[in-house]
Amino acid sequence: MHIVLVHIKVDAEQVAEFILLTLENARNSLEETGIARFDFLQMQDEPDHFVLVEVYRQPEDAVKHKETAHYLKWRAAVAEMMAEPRQGIKYNNLSPSDEGWD
Repeated sequence: MHIVLVHIKVDAEQVAEFILLTLENARNSLEETGIARFDFLQMQDEPDHFVLVEVYRQPEDAVKHKETAHYLKWRAAVAEMMAEPRQGIKYNNLSPSDEGWD
């Protein structure tokens, strides 16, 4: 599995719109065959801080995701909402086994 946690901080006045746009992106992303999980989280103590948990079956699936129409639409729509550049951190899967993601 290829796992990326994307940390995103948005301008406080843009939170509601960011959530709507990102929910749409997450729903569409889950339709991609190469994605095992696509979770969208909001920090409780800092509601303008979000994390995307993206679990791809192969590293190539992450590349394909960034070429989809829904991702490109999301990226363009939220670009000006960022309070700071988003940060994607890659992780190795230890548990559950890769088969456990299905």
